[in-house]
Amino acid sequence: MSIFHKSKLTDGNQVQTATSDVQSTLEIDEHEEKKLLKKVDARLIPTVFFMYLVSYLDRSNIGNAYTGGMGKEFNMTSQDYSIVLLVFFISYVLFEPISNAILTRVRPSIYLPSLMILWGILTMCFAAAQSWQAIAGLRFILGILESSFAPGVLFLLSAWYKRGEMGRRYSLYYTAVALSGIFGGLIAGGLIKELDGARGIPGWKWLFIVEGAITCFVSIISIFTLPDFPSTTRWLTTAERALASNRLIKDSVGDTQGGDKISHKEAAKMTFTDWRVWSFVLTYMCTTGAQTIQYFIPELVKSMGYTGYDIQYFTAPIYTVAFVSILAFCFSSDYFKERALHLAAASALSVVCFAILIGVLNNTARYVLLCFGVAGVYAACPLVSIYAANAIPWPSEKRAISLAVINALGNSASIYGSFLFPAGAKDHNRTGFAVTMAFMVLAFVMAFFLRFFLAKYPYPESQQTPVAQVYPDDEANADGTVPVMNRSEK
Repeated sequence: MSIFHKSKLTDGNQVQTATSDVQSTLEIDEHEEKKLLKKVDARLIPTVFFMYLVSYLDRSNIGNAYTGGMGKEFNMTSQDYSIVLLVFFISYVLFEPISNAILTRVRPSIYLPSLMILWGILTMCFAAAQSWQAIAGLRFILGILESSFAPGVLFLLSAWYKRGEMGRRYSLYYTAVALSGIFGGLIAGGLIKELDGARGIPGWKWLFIVEGAITCFVSIISIFTLPDFPSTTRWLTTAERALASNRLIKDSVGDTQGGDKISHKEAAKMTFTDWRVWSFVLTYMCTTGAQTIQYFIPELVKSMGYTGYDIQYFTAPIYTVAFVSILAFCFSSDYFKERALHLAAASALSVVCFAILIGVLNNTARYVLLCFGVAGVYAACPLVSIYAANAIPWPSEKRAISLAVINALGNSASIYGSFLFPAGAKDHNRTGFAVTMAFMVLAFVMAFFLRFFLAKYPYPESQQTPVAQVYPDDEANADGTVPVMNRSEK
């Protein structure tokens, strides 16, 4: 059953057909649409990919720093490390909806890179910390600055791409999470080993300095390459902006900054009273709660018999399998125009692997099972995000707040997930793996719940009538190669 099914929907007792009328009269030139997509893809996808890559490096390097000397220098206990992880998610969860609400009213090409510069500078400040409490305080501030990015990019992508195009693009962007794990481990191993003691600075501090500097560099470049919204991007022609907006209207996905506005208060009310939002919150809580395992991968690898710098290097294969899994599941999801069954399959992969891992003591077997268990989790997370963006297409202000709420409350699972894998666990981390497996079992169930109820109760198109974008007649090409736009009355 496809999520792309369209039908007449009701608002109260009255059937609203204005949206369908607008869609049916829009004409989209396929050749021009393909040219536009290539132009947008060439700038948007590489930019958000590298931004997310360094974002995750800054966020997840704490695990490599901890095993690379920070924990020993500050005499940190397993409980101390869990607190350092925990405080990031508290601020991250609290500030996400606020930031995404702001994003609908500003230029993403300025707003997101500006925040990125700030957290790059903050990351370098970790090297000046003199206690684990200072590290915790810096992590709290980092959570505030990074809270805008993940839901902001998801909202930005959903403002550019139709529902059948989102999976491939979002998966390419989301592979940055896995690649940050691959390169994060390799970079951490190299920096900690080669720069340890250079200029009297421990290797783990060099890790923060170098990765923070890279973040600042990428953020400056992204100011010039990151687009704004379809109706406001300055490097598109007027006709291209109209085409970018109208192709989304035809697909029942709202553009932003280009049509009717609703207030943040109205958008918030629509968000918090929509059962779809809360269903996706629960589903995303399951997948992100399971994904908290990423912060313990160096410790889990260590528990499987690896020592020294090998701990850093042997994290890379785990993320490599996750990288392939993300692309395979998301590309397949777009190809078959289906989300729920792919989410269920990714969840099932994790459940099976973690279930076997709980009962196996051979370290080689445990390592292989960990690779594929993590791969299933990593594939499930972007599928939930794409599913949510598709299921809540417009109005754009509601979509922005909804995606932020889903991402924020979903990530709240990471707060208690931070305590799942204590160092030196006597039960071979069975408790942590069991809880992670339980998260994915619930995600599996929610996939079928969403599949059934989203089909039974389709999205109420009557919440807003999309408005076609218009350009002056004298800007149309004589050969008709630009889309035919309809002047619509509000």
